Amino acid sequence: MAALVYATAADYATYTGQAAPDGIDQVLARASERIDELLMGAVYQTDETEMPADADTREAIRRATCAQAAWTIAVGDPYGVASAFKSVSIGSVKLDRAGGAGESGPPRYAQDALSILRTTGLLPGYVIDISAWH
Repeated sequence: MAALVYATAADYATYTGQAAPDGIDQVLARASERIDELLMGAVYQTDETEMPADADTREAIRRATCAQAAWTIAVGDPYGVASAFKSVSIGSVKLDRAGGAGESGPPRYAQDALSILRTTGLLPGYVIDISAWH
């Protein structure tokens, strides 16, 4: 089964008030994967295409996906790998892994996406980014 993508380029443009950048379809697909991680264990009805059946739930997930995509573009980390490193250098290649002695990299999830899902009841509680605990 193909992975679900919860938002379109038009949805992104509406959410951000800006034209969708080149490559937005791939960013939205990756953002949808992050939203799926957050929704693990969430209970809501789906239609025959596995999309949320309820219009309010569908809209919340669409907005959260757009928020995640916008955040991903802003931080420039489409694969969420920055959380693994405190710093990266290209000249003479130097990688410092994050997580030692209380250090962690940037979060994996957009705070706006978390807030949207939490305030609509799809995310009951708080998400703890496990990378911060390693």
